[in-house]
Amino acid sequence: MECCLWTRMYAASVYDRRVEQAAHVLAEGGIVAFPTDTVYGLGVDVFNGDAVKRLQAAKGRQADAPFPILIAGMEQLEMVVQPVPPELDPLTEKYWPGALTLVVPTSVPLPSALLRDGQVGVRLPDDPICRRLIVKLGHPITGTSANMSGEPPAMTADEVRRMLGHKVDYILDAGKAQGGTPSTVLSLDSEGARVLREGAIPSDVLLKTIKSLRATA
Repeated sequence: MECCLWTRMYAASVYDRRVEQAAHVLAEGGIVAFPTDTVYGLGVDVFNGDAVKRLQAAKGRQADAPFPILIAGMEQLEMVVQPVPPELDPLTEKYWPGALTLVVPTSVPLPSALLRDGQVGVRLPDDPICRRLIVKLGHPITGTSANMSGEPPAMTADEVRRMLGHKVDYILDAGKAQGGTPSTVLSLDSEGARVLREGAIPSDVLLKTIKSLRATA
């Protein structure tokens, strides 16, 4: 795994020009496909409502299925989550960067396609190319899987082209995505912790961690 990470870090520097081009497309309201630590993702500027609507149409996504958000570092969390719940700290320390999407309440006025019942899903991915793209743009992007809704997610740029073609404005081809299994989605609110989607982190491991953290709090 360490070897793979160094390979991705080297690739991040090699692909800098492509990352800059992709960031420019995002800034102009375009849709970009890019590799993550799980699967290929589709990104748009989360503060561009028109771009988010285009992404919904491109994926054939239902309005009641909000897109998750990817951040480049903890300093970007407050851009999309306010106030930041203190119970996030032990989970982000243990699982971020990584394949855990946290769904939490927010007062930030984001496009409706990113929210459900006042909550937003956020993740810090463990992929240097993906994070570099977000840094170049300067703020978070969407992190939905690169596929039509209901279809298996793309693992390579070629699969993105076959599945989505002209619906994507730019494909940041950086080889095969690292993972293959989407992130685990965990909701944290006044009702407690609930796993909304099984994923790369087994739910029993995750819930055991939460129970342990509460016992030592």
